[in-house]
Amino acid sequence: MTNYEWNCKTVEVRPLEDGQTDVVYNVNWIVIATSDVLDPDGKAYTSKVLGEQTVTYNPDNPFIPFSDLTNEIVTNWTQSAMGSEQVSSIESYAESLINDLISPTSVTLTIEN
Repeated sequence: MTNYEWNCKTVEVRPLEDGQTDVVYNVNWIVIATSDVLDPDGKAYTSKVLGEQTVTYNPDNPFIPFSDLTNEIVTNWTQSAMGSEQVSSIESYAESLINDLISPTSVTLTIEN
């Protein structure tokens, strides 16, 4: 089984938009996937996928001040803007990176002579 941790704590903001301050418009996200399979050293296999997602401020929704934002809130915005298909694709890609570590299909070797 693979667990996914979304980190959406790094954001870009507009200092002033529609009378609001520090309005988030872009999220720099990180997804860390952790497998329950352990490597030879007893550590879980992990992978990391990075990206960014534009989010749109909707003045019809209640505004959340920057100081009240949490990773959970911004992750929800990010995943909602992406759509479930893209979220699944990102998590599947992260899992495939782990699978490549567990069972590599290619390795690099150096010829000594």
